[in-house]
Amino acid sequence: MQKLRELSIRAKHVAVIIIFLYSRCMSFYDPICQFFRALIQPEYNAVTDVYVLMFLADTIDFIIIVFGFWAFGKHSAAADITSSLSEDQVPEAFLVMVLIQFGTMVIDRALYLRKTVLGKLIFQLILVLGIHFWMFFILPTVTERRFNQNLVAQLWYFVKCVYFGLSAYQIRSGYPTRVLGNFLTKSYNYLNLFLFQGFRLVPFLTELRAVMDWVWTDTTLSLSSWICVEDVYAHCFVLKCWRESEKRYPQPRGQKKKRVVKYGMGGLIVLLLICIVWFPLLFMSLIKSVAGVVNRPLDVSLTITLGGFQPIFTMSAQQNQLRDLTEEEFNAFVSSYSYTPSALQFLEAYTHQDVTVAELQGSSNSLWTISPPSRWYLSQVLHLDHFPLTLSWTVQSRNLSLGAKAELASGKHVTYLDNQTRLELIELLNGNRTLPVVIQDVLPCFLRAPSDSNAKPIEHLYTGVISRLVNMAKKTHSREAGLQLFVFSDKVSPPSLGFLAGYGIMGLYASVVLVIGKFVREFFSGISHSIMFEELPCVDRILKLCTDIFLVRETGELELEEELYAKLIFLYRSPETLIKWTRR
Repeated sequence: MQKLRELSIRAKHVAVIIIFLYSRCMSFYDPICQFFRALIQPEYNAVTDVYVLMFLADTIDFIIIVFGFWAFGKHSAAADITSSLSEDQVPEAFLVMVLIQFGTMVIDRALYLRKTVLGKLIFQLILVLGIHFWMFFILPTVTERRFNQNLVAQLWYFVKCVYFGLSAYQIRSGYPTRVLGNFLTKSYNYLNLFLFQGFRLVPFLTELRAVMDWVWTDTTLSLSSWICVEDVYAHCFVLKCWRESEKRYPQPRGQKKKRVVKYGMGGLIVLLLICIVWFPLLFMSLIKSVAGVVNRPLDVSLTITLGGFQPIFTMSAQQNQLRDLTEEEFNAFVSSYSYTPSALQFLEAYTHQDVTVAELQGSSNSLWTISPPSRWYLSQVLHLDHFPLTLSWTVQSRNLSLGAKAELASGKHVTYLDNQTRLELIELLNGNRTLPVVIQDVLPCFLRAPSDSNAKPIEHLYTGVISRLVNMAKKTHSREAGLQLFVFSDKVSPPSLGFLAGYGIMGLYASVVLVIGKFVREFFSGISHSIMFEELPCVDRILKLCTDIFLVRETGELELEEELYAKLIFLYRSPETLIKWTRR
């Protein structure tokens, strides 16, 4: 009996402790449950709609990620997203951040359309915990910088905190019971009109919004019917804005248009069309003559080959062997062509900074590695009447429009040896001649290195003044060079405009002018086929019909939604009914 009493006393103590712990837990648990229950199922709440502000905050964060990605990487200098994209490389961290940011915007839109406060609350908690853990623990470890030293991350976090505040206010107030149309279509003025038109011009934004709305909204309409209603509503809104502007600024009947309007609007359009038509020519002409950058060669190489055998002469000029002409030397050179119009026309496009003198040594920098059988065979084929001597050159420069990427411009000149020269070469190969063999008119002293990969001799400058220029260059240089090449380098576009200059004139016409012209043509042609839908005096009844479709859809009257949609389709199929509905 004593043991039973002790067990009962212990059981009472345990029960008391359990009841005490339970009451303490419930004292903490009940307020939390009541708090979340009041959020999810409030008795009274002032319904509000701050989705537009939340979307704007997310958009700002998206822009910060795109243009300030370098602040979220370990190596700031190597994380330049513009240079990475120009080289067709996408950093993995950048792609993950952009996709996550875009995914949160899509989820937020889905919760807004479904009006799910519980889902929004869970999504808010996940975002708050995840972003704070990433911002204050993971990001400083990755970037090796403290949060208070990362200004871009602070700006991104500040905008995200604004988003958190708006989301909390939306959860507290609850989602609106009705989502009717676009927020830009609430007023009919020029500001809403231009903002709405700009919204529709963003690629894939209108289509993505329409499809998402159809997916997450209860409706009986098909996707094509949904898009049809959206398009009718958008078109009527634009017409309503123009009709309201005509009421505010009426045009008296029988009065001609003012000159301010004609020259202000018409003159601007004429100027714009002229600029579009002649844009490629003006751009390519000014980009190199006004904003062009001098592109000096880094290496000039020369190779001489007999037939298809091993080169007998190879030489290159670099660094100190490349020098620029002074202004006095260039002026003297230009004055020597005073009576040659073609040469002067060519030289007008160049300055002394564009001319580089490549001084090549007279001896080759490599041995003539030809085998004895090939040498014997060369002495035999030299008896042929048409034996070629090939002189090839390469000019290496830095493509400034694409950064530090190396670019090669090459060319070659083939000449056929005469009988006397071939006989002298045969004697030289057989060891019966000690004097050098002189080949006339082979070396092109003047080369043009354009922005492409084709370096050609300049035919306009071969008028008997080569020796004077060579002597002038030798007098101004202490060391006499064996061979001298004068390279005229074309200016290249600056790096900031290299993406446009790379297309060329024909590329700009094909990719810019013709594409813009196609869109411009749509405004000037086919108008007669849309008069019955464009010239509507009053679209209030059609707008009200579209709004009624939105309203009955939100209230769950899906059968009535089908009937109203059928009425809208019948209205646009019947011109007589459309005229009656759009009277003032």
